[in-house]
This record gives sequence, C-alpha cells and structure tokens, in this order.
Amino acid sequence: MTEADAGHDHAHPVRPARRALPPAPLLLTPLFLLHVAATHAPHELPPAAALTIALTLPLLWRHRAPRAVFGAVAAAALVQWLANLQLPADVALLVALYTVAAHAGRRATLVAAAVVEGGALLACLRWATDGAFLAPFVALSATVVATVALGTNARTTRAHLAALEERAARLEQHQDQQARLAVAEERTRIAREMHDIVTHNLSVMVALTDSAVQTRHRSPDKTTATLLQVSETGRQALTDMRRTLGILRTDEPDAHRHPLPGIAQLDALADRMRAAGLPTRLDVSGGHARVPATAQLTVYRLVQEALTNTLKHTPAATRADVRIRCTATTVTVDVTDNGPRRLPTDAPSGQGIPGMCERSAAYGGTLRAGPLPGGGWHVHTRLHLDSDGATPA
Repeated sequence: MTEADAGHDHAHPVRPARRALPPAPLLLTPLFLLHVAATHAPHELPPAAALTIALTLPLLWRHRAPRAVFGAVAAAALVQWLANLQLPADVALLVALYTVAAHAGRRATLVAAAVVEGGALLACLRWATDGAFLAPFVALSATVVATVALGTNARTTRAHLAALEERAARLEQHQDQQARLAVAEERTRIAREMHDIVTHNLSVMVALTDSAVQTRHRSPDKTTATLLQVSETGRQALTDMRRTLGILRTDEPDAHRHPLPGIAQLDALADRMRAAGLPTRLDVSGGHARVPATAQLTVYRLVQEALTNTLKHTPAATRADVRIRCTATTVTVDVTDNGPRRLPTDAPSGQGIPGMCERSAAYGGTLRAGPLPGGGWHVHTRLHLDSDGATPA
C-alpha cells in the first residue's frame, strides 16, 4: 500500500453496513402466513388476507421508522382482535417490538412493551380454551419480556461498539497528532542545533582565517598553527552536524575524538574563542559530574551562542567572562562582555536568542539577555535539574 492509499483509507474509514432483513423474504412472509390462515379458516380468507398484509407489510420500513411501524402493526392487531380473527401473522408484533427495543429509546420500548402486553391480555381473555387463561398469558408475557431483552441487548451492544469505534478514532487521531508534534519538535531541535553549530564554527573560522591572513608574512609559524585550528574547527563542526542528524555511530573514531559537548568542553570552547580574537575567562564552580548530559549540552550551547554573539557584534578589544555555578538541583549560567553599550536595536537578531530561550525553558529557566548599565552585554539563566521540563530535553 502506498502512502497515498494509506492517507485515503485514513480519511475515509470503511464503516460496517447496517444489517437488515432482505426485502424478498419479507415479501414472501405474508404469502406464507396467508396460506396458513387459509388452511385453518378458508371461509375467512378475504379479511385474513387483508389483516395479514396489514400486519407484515409495514415491517419493510421497521429500521427507518421503528415507532411508526410498531404503531401501524399494533393498530392492525387491534382491528384483528375486534374482528375476532386468530392469525399467525401476530408474530409481526414481536418483530416490531424487537425493532423498537433495538433502535428506539427506553421510554418508547416500555410503551411498546406495555401495548403488546395489553394485547396479549386481551387475546388470552378472548381466545383461551377451556378457561385456561393463566398459562398462555404467562407464556406470552415471557415472550414479550424475552423480545424486549433481546432488543435492548442489541441496542446496548451497538452503542458499545459505536463508543469503541469513536474511542479508537480519537486514539488514532491523538496518536497522529503526537507523531506530528514529535516530528515538529525534532525538526525544531535539529534546526536549533544546526544554527548553533554552523553559526559558531563559521564565526570562529572566519576570525581565525582573518588572523592568519594578517600574520602570514610576520609570523608564518603562527599562521600555520591558526590554519590548523581552522581545520580542526571545521572537523568539529562536521562531527557535531553528523551527530545532530543521527548519522554518527558511537564506534566511529570521531565519536571518541569529539565527545558530546558538555561543561568539561567549555575550556576548549574558551580556547577557540581566544584564538579567534575574543579573550575569554572561564570560571566553573561546583561539581558538574552529576549534571545530566542533556543539561550539560544545554549549558554548552548557551555559552557557545552567547560568546558567538559577542564575537560577531563587538569590536576586537572586547573581553568575555563566563561563570558557571553548579549545585545538586540547579546550574546557573552568566556570560558578560565589556563591549560598547548596545541599543536594543543593535541586539543580536535571528534564531540565536529565541533558541537560547527555548533551551533554557526546557529546564524551567527564564533567560535574560540585555545591555549592562555601564556598557557590555549580559546573558543569565538558571537551569533547574529537577524541573519537569528536564525530561524531554
């Protein structure tokens, strides 16, 4: 089955057809009952034929209008009782009663049962043989009760099956929504990771390349070291991109050379920023060994994005200060720089700040990013390791 076929089947589910007695047997039933009536009372054939048809013919529409059909059959039965004719077609009353019990409400079922029970009482009073009234009345009453029970059970079963179908449809819709949300979240995560990886590494590579160009004549050795660092930064970017896209296996050499970034890798990040021309001081306090790997990755990406923004939006003399405070339940991140005061219109734009806010919110934190009173820029957030949002991160 193709995806198009699957979508078509999902949009138009196949519903079970309503089971109904075929019209042909119902048309033959009056003839059969008429034959039986003629065999027992051939002199009463004309009224018996008319009443037999009146009792059985409405049953053709019993599913469309169960109450109306029952009323028509009950009226024909009353005329039959007034005409003092006993007909086998009286079984149509039970069929109509069953249809009401199976398709109508409880009140309509009780009214119909009471009507049939009254008809049974009148029939036993008029046609009971040898004064034996009680036995046939009890038998007819038991038949009425059984008919009502069967019809009610059929209605209850049908309602239960309809509820199950509706519940299954809602569950399928919910699962489809959850799958779409999961896909959207995964796309957002990949887009955020790719933005941080590409923006940071390209910014560092551009800065290193500019430095190499400036020093290529004065200090060839330093130029060579800078170009090697550019190459290493590019490899790091490729490895991070492959890991983000889920195509890096844990047994590959690059997975060991470039482990998942965390707090321990902030030293290497600070070194790259210094080499790119941004003097960076790193201060990490508190043990981070028990901080979950996902939370450490969040801390790393927050610091990486903040330093990248400083590198891109401040002059060469700017310095950056990174402070990380780790406790058993929280991790506090502060990144400041001493660059010239920036107006809100000069603030970093694009996906950087929103991505940082999303990362922080995943751990119950609120990120604050803005200019300092005396100049410079400050980024602050506190991640709550025991937050409910830490699980999906």
